[in-house]
Amino acid sequence: MNRLAGKRALITGGASGIGAGIVERFHEEGATCFVADLVGGDVVCDIRDATAISEAVAAAVASMGGVDLLVLNAARPVVGALWDLDDATWDDAVATNLTSVHRFVRAAWPQLKEHRGTVLLTGSVVGLDGSANQAAYCATKAGVVMLTKTIALDGAPYGVRANCVCPGFTETPMLETFLAEQDDPDAVRAYATGLHPAGRLGSPRDIADAFVYLGSDEAAWVTGVALPVDGGLLAGI
Repeated sequence: MNRLAGKRALITGGASGIGAGIVERFHEEGATCFVADLVGGDVVCDIRDATAISEAVAAAVASMGGVDLLVLNAARPVVGALWDLDDATWDDAVATNLTSVHRFVRAAWPQLKEHRGTVLLTGSVVGLDGSANQAAYCATKAGVVMLTKTIALDGAPYGVRANCVCPGFTETPMLETFLAEQDDPDAVRAYATGLHPAGRLGSPRDIADAFVYLGSDEAAWVTGVALPVDGGLLAGI
């Protein structure tokens, strides 16, 4: 316990799913958390809006006195092959899953630099290995992985680390949204479960535990990493 004692975390998408799991685990480990979410949390934030992002960072600093951990977890699922996606869907996916990372890190950079902070991002196994019928989601999550590496490289001279957790299929509202858009949700769930050698889908706590490690001083020499937490899914591909 107390692996994150004294750390102040701004967490996006922290009101449900993986984000809520991160908030719970961070609190258990002694961190102070400030949640930005579209619904719920400490501040309502549409992560597609640059002004809302700046205001969320300012509110977090005002509430906690600073930001040591920037956890960018909020995202949206996007189903469809590339040729089936209209411009509005594609643009919204990029704005939500990728451009928001740029804007949050830019807005929080003074805090990160001052406190030798850490950026933690939620990627996906499909950002490391493609998946059919998820063109926009795969592309944006691959972008998150590469932004992790470049933030790590550019932040290193200032003592700023950046790492990314890449979950496998995890029991979250986002997964339920994805399944609801399938022709046979039960069959897709069974197929997804079978992809994981561990024999089950992940839980938010499974993923949050990895965030605790990467946000703690135990990971002081770990940066630029995209860590799969996937029940062995990628091991057999």
